Amino acid sequence: MLTKRIIACLDVDAGRVVKGQQFVNIIDAGDPAELAWRHAASGADEIVVLDITASHEKRNTLLETVRAVAKELFVPLTVGGGINSLETAAKVFGAGADKVTMNTAALGNPKLIEQIAASFGSQAILVAIDARRGSASPSQAEVYVKGGRINTGRKVLEWAREAEAHGAGEILLTSMDRDGTGIGFDCELTAAVAGVVSIPVIASGGAGNAHHFADVFAAGRADAALAASIFHFGLKDSVELKRHLQSVGVPVRLPC
Repeated sequence: MLTKRIIACLDVDAGRVVKGQQFVNIIDAGDPAELAWRHAASGADEIVVLDITASHEKRNTLLETVRAVAKELFVPLTVGGGINSLETAAKVFGAGADKVTMNTAALGNPKLIEQIAASFGSQAILVAIDARRGSASPSQAEVYVKGGRINTGRKVLEWAREAEAHGAGEILLTSMDRDGTGIGFDCELTAAVAGVVSIPVIASGGAGNAHHFADVFAAGRADAALAASIFHFGLKDSVELKRHLQSVGVPVRLPC
């Protein structure tokens, strides 16, 4: 049985890790390289660094931050924000990333997914989907871009299928409705996306305790789960989280 992955996310703005609620009310959470090392040392399977203002500010990802984080890591590093060309992706890989993730650029130019997959392999390209549905059904959930600022009008399930067809290796699904709330992942939406694609789905948005992770792996059919606040402010480290998951029958990899 494949193990479920726990991924620690670092949202970066101007070289600092930040955290907000539903993409607003941003506060400082620390130094990216320091936090990345801490999360990896405490059992995170992967680290994701998202430059959350790169697309909105129409600039590329800050490569100095990527290099600093990569130097500290012994687990896979995924980088996103401002990845808008094959050349930019190559620079990010050259700075030490193992994978890149795209949202705005992928939706605007799906062929870019194909180009990156052809050059670096599908396993190296994640398509991030920022989704909002309110009280609507998962089939009515819509895709947002530019750091959650713009509603594209595209349906989440439709875009997830299309992204896979273009060569995406994974889907990083963030529930904007749950982001930073600590009330739990949107298991219904996550399961709906997992049901229309054959590639792994990473759940994001809403983690508040270990039970929420168990829920999204079971009811949400997620292959991995991502969180930020729960780790940054000492609520739970990955080893403790994994021990709980193991105790309820979720297959995870514990550090030796």
